[in-house]
Amino acid sequence: MEPLIELDGLTVRLGGRTILHDLHAKLAGRAVGLLGPNGAGKSTLINTLLGFHSPSAGGARVLGLDLIQDWRALRAQVGFMPENDAFISGMSGIRSVCLMAELSGLPPETALERAHEALFLVGLGEARYRRVGTYSQGMKQLAKLAQALAHGPRLLFLDEPTNGLDPAARDRMLKSIREIRDSGETRLLISSHLLRDVEDACDEVLILKDGRIAAHCDIAEERRTNRKFLDITIAGANGRFVGAIEGLGCECAVFEAGDDRQRVKVVLPPQVEIRALYEVAAAQDVAIQMLSYRRDSLEDIFLAAMRNGTTGGADGRP
Repeated sequence: MEPLIELDGLTVRLGGRTILHDLHAKLAGRAVGLLGPNGAGKSTLINTLLGFHSPSAGGARVLGLDLIQDWRALRAQVGFMPENDAFISGMSGIRSVCLMAELSGLPPETALERAHEALFLVGLGEARYRRVGTYSQGMKQLAKLAQALAHGPRLLFLDEPTNGLDPAARDRMLKSIREIRDSGETRLLISSHLLRDVEDACDEVLILKDGRIAAHCDIAEERRTNRKFLDITIAGANGRFVGAIEGLGCECAVFEAGDDRQRVKVVLPPQVEIRALYEVAAAQDVAIQMLSYRRDSLEDIFLAAMRNGTTGGADGRP
């Protein structure tokens, strides 16, 4: 898959202050999540990639197009769903989306056809003739998504797409985003402060901190390679259980829990399944009374990035 975005020493200064510092990364996912605390530089990066800010140093390519030299061609290839509403409230949904499609360069008849398609795609087909000013917050967010989609972009920039939505509306929005992602026709860059949204919709994540890259990872690969961390309580401890599971490649830390019980913290290697521990327990005549486990989540990755500061690697990886 061709690179979605390539950052080559991208630096942006605004108002005499450096907002983005020498960013290097190559993003290639179908859906890339952009994370970071307030003031990390997420909005500045999006606005720079859209051509609203000029790089002060370095550069970037989006869909293989240079930000400076190819800006006209780039604008035709991208759609943008802003965080804040930007509607003419007296317009109907269909007219509002059609207008955005025309402004993107489509002839009126084609723009109207695409507007109908986009509104049905996001689930607003039945409400498309209502005035946008009468829409709920969830409907307005979906209408913004339809506006960004109508001209058939290759890349969508979504800035806080679930902002202000109740749980049901949030689920509808994420369902629409996943459908767009899975269609294979349009790729996405999603900026959000909600880790769960990014984890639900994205396969790659870029984390910013203080205008620098704090982490860059492939979420799917992280899920495949992350180790399982287990917390086990056993009864009938006889000293052989821990030795046996260490023989399988597990890393263990043992804590006495009273009587003949032990609490064992285990790092389970990828090739060992949890059921193997029960088989060992049965063979050693001990009982597993409690077992809980988890894998590292995007939250773990994010918190580690915030603790460890920023990276200076060529590709932004920690």
